[in-house]
Amino acid sequence: MRGAMAAAFTGLQRLSHSLQDPAKVAAFQRLCGVRRPLEEEKKTDCHPNGVGNGTATQRRGEEKQAQRRNSLTGEEGEQFVIRNRLLYYLFTFGTELGNELFYISFFPFWIWNVDPYVGRRVIIVWVWVMYLGQCTKDVIRLPRPPSPPVIKMEVFYNSEYGMPSTHAMSGTAIPLCLILLSLGRWQYPFVYGLLLAVSWCCLVCLSRIYMGMHSILDVVVGVLYAIIILIVFLPALDLIDNFNLTYEYSPLIIISLHLALGIFSFTLDTWSTSRGDTAQVLGSGAGVACGSHVRYMLGFMPEPLPSSMPFTIPAITVNLLGMALLRVFVGLVILLPIRAFMKMVTIPLACKVFGIPCDDIRKARQSMQVELPYRYLTYGVVGFSVMFFVPYTFMCLGLQ
Repeated sequence: MRGAMAAAFTGLQRLSHSLQDPAKVAAFQRLCGVRRPLEEEKKTDCHPNGVGNGTATQRRGEEKQAQRRNSLTGEEGEQFVIRNRLLYYLFTFGTELGNELFYISFFPFWIWNVDPYVGRRVIIVWVWVMYLGQCTKDVIRLPRPPSPPVIKMEVFYNSEYGMPSTHAMSGTAIPLCLILLSLGRWQYPFVYGLLLAVSWCCLVCLSRIYMGMHSILDVVVGVLYAIIILIVFLPALDLIDNFNLTYEYSPLIIISLHLALGIFSFTLDTWSTSRGDTAQVLGSGAGVACGSHVRYMLGFMPEPLPSSMPFTIPAITVNLLGMALLRVFVGLVILLPIRAFMKMVTIPLACKVFGIPCDDIRKARQSMQVELPYRYLTYGVVGFSVMFFVPYTFMCLGLQ
């Protein structure tokens, strides 16, 4: 028995080392048509077409630029050539499914146009998934795949540790949550929903390997970790959501809890985007939860009767699409100035309060005393606006 367990452990260890091998990431990139410029020049006398800086077509002798640049650190990615444009754009889209632009677009759209009940519960799970994922990264401290042999096509998250992949975690948790929470509430073929969730998850996971940001092991662990978190948190969602909506002092507890989770979990040895991203997620979650509470207490969040469910998906008409786009437009007109104003106010204010020089904004934002208040307050207000101010405006304008 003990020998069998030792053999199983040894086999698991070998599998882990194999999946962590950066050569496998580099092989996948080459399979998908990603090359270094020198490799292309050695391959043919006439340099093949490629993509530099994400869009520009390159020829031999032309300067090749890095695809992405980290605005917080100034770090630039490697030069590379793309031989398969379709895969490049597909995986670029896949990796964006785990970035801020997607979150700040998808969650509001779902809340404003589809189902706020499902939306706010998915956000609860998303907050815990991202928070636990980021904290686990800082505990394990496993580096990302080295370059060479891997080509770093993206550098924004390069300062963070690698395992688990939080892109893989969110790419697993969000679509699975949408399906599980909408079952019995919406009428649709379950097979189609499951196919969408699996496709979403696979696209995000493969995109992180394609970009050279994660090993296969990072992605596999991220998927499994997200599933474990879902198993634990989904049964508690009713209790958490009801507490957020109905308990008189829930906003005070929500804000205190989210602040404490952030402040006491950041033990970084060096600066990385992890701290700011985690504070941003926690702030967004607190804002959405507080906005849900205020909206519920004021009677602006009526829940449909159980007899009216399951809902049928309405036919896609010009009027339906027009109303959805109008809500999104009005919402963005409200949200974008709020986000810009909060950013403009909180960074200088935090610098002044904590005595940090504000002449170099990039350097100031890397300070914990500036980064945490800026992220918490800015995205807390954005989350509150998504859940309360914008829907209230819809009600006043007759766009509900």
